[in-house]
Amino acid sequence: MNIAVLVFFALVGVWLLIRLMRHKSLYPFMSFRHNFGKRRDTFRKTLALLSGREAKVLVETGTARIGLKGAKSNGASTVIFAKWARENGAILHTVDISEDSINAAKSEVDAQGLNDFVDWHLQDSLRFLAGFGTPMDFLYLDSYDYDKEDTSIQKASQEHHLAEFKAAESCLHDKTLVLIDDCDLPNGGKGKLAIEYMLGRGWKILMNEYQVLLARQNAD
Repeated sequence: MNIAVLVFFALVGVWLLIRLMRHKSLYPFMSFRHNFGKRRDTFRKTLALLSGREAKVLVETGTARIGLKGAKSNGASTVIFAKWARENGAILHTVDISEDSINAAKSEVDAQGLNDFVDWHLQDSLRFLAGFGTPMDFLYLDSYDYDKEDTSIQKASQEHHLAEFKAAESCLHDKTLVLIDDCDLPNGGKGKLAIEYMLGRGWKILMNEYQVLLARQNAD
């Protein structure tokens, strides 16, 4: 085998190694082929904590409408939390104001055989959270879309996520976990105002990455 061929295979090996290092799966919880990218570590930590706290009631604002096809782009959260709910005797409540989003998410969840573990709510998230009335073990905020350039949309999204947290606040207890998506974006991302509010009300940050994971200060 000549030097050129050896160099070629060496370069291919390096390329494959780099791709493997950049591939962030949730294996064995999810198939290795799914790459969750910048959300992988916070999802992994969240699922581990939910298991340790024996969570039963999960609430998500903003359904992940393209399922596992969007693992890297939007996180496929609805499928992830529905699968965790199935394996842990829990239920996921997911709310979205868009009928198209709900229907698309239902199709993806059904394809995974997880529909029995999801309650779907086609409703404004603020109204839904204000009327929920049941203790939440987990709250995932990922509704109002954010824009990297339009500051008016950024402000509206941040204010909406703060309003969502306040609407749900009476249902949160000492063991509740809160995960907020799309935080590592210009001007603080979706969670900027909600996180500032929470830190002033006895919450602490457990992970601060693209997503921010929070728990009560006195939680073990």
